[in-house]
Amino acid sequence: MNSLLERIMIDTAICHGKPVIRGRRYPVEAILEYLAAGDSMEEVLAEFPDLEREDLLACLEFAAQSLKLKSQHLVLT
Repeated sequence: MNSLLERIMIDTAICHGKPVIRGRRYPVEAILEYLAAGDSMEEVLAEFPDLEREDLLACLEFAAQSLKLKSQHLVLT
């Protein structure tokens, strides 16, 4: 298993079972939204000082691996 992915956890007791970073209450989805909105890694790390660069890379790796596993449907809201 990719060592970055070891930073991502899924636990039904944390954030309703959504993937989170290192068991903390930082959903992968939220971090990806910051990055997709144009925030740099440095900006995200400044906003959340207890996160590490590898945590952000783990979120990106998780998203990439997730896309390989199943088909995706774009949901417009």
